[in-house]
Amino acid sequence: MAGSPAARIWIGRAVYLAIAVAIVFVQLLPLDTAPPGWAAPDLLLAVTLAWVARRPEFLPFGVIFVVFLLADLLFQRPPGLWAALVLILTETVRSRSRGLRNVPLALEWGTVAFGVVAITLGNRLALAIVMTPQAPLTLTLIQMVLTIMVYPVVVVVAQVFFGLTRPAPGQVDSLGHRL
Repeated sequence: MAGSPAARIWIGRAVYLAIAVAIVFVQLLPLDTAPPGWAAPDLLLAVTLAWVARRPEFLPFGVIFVVFLLADLLFQRPPGLWAALVLILTETVRSRSRGLRNVPLALEWGTVAFGVVAITLGNRLALAIVMTPQAPLTLTLIQMVLTIMVYPVVVVVAQVFFGLTRPAPGQVDSLGHRL
């Protein structure tokens, strides 16, 4: 991406924000007026989790909060609920990112999959408690499974096209702090 570590961080944030804007823009396009029989994966969640698991310093708390709060508002979801659940998951993944550095992709995928299942069920439960109308359970489960299935593809694409790799053991930032 860039030479200096500080430049890499800012470029990584800019790339993430560009991808997030593109995903939201494409999802808002009125491509088909008939209601679909299946739910597409939540690519914004998969991209965010890949960025946080691979390079947690690229995505601070505020960036994730703003992106998902705007997504809640644009997609007419209850404002803040999904954003809060995603923040809880990303901070959990961020706290485990150092331990995920040396594990195979399958274990990272399993960790992310467990988190996606937890926040999806937590979202359904919270909406059921306040009796908010929800999508059918089958559509929610389809979206959850497809999001989990697309995660390795997102990781490979991010690594190949955007250079999003895990930090090497012993790698330091521009101030000499371990990554």
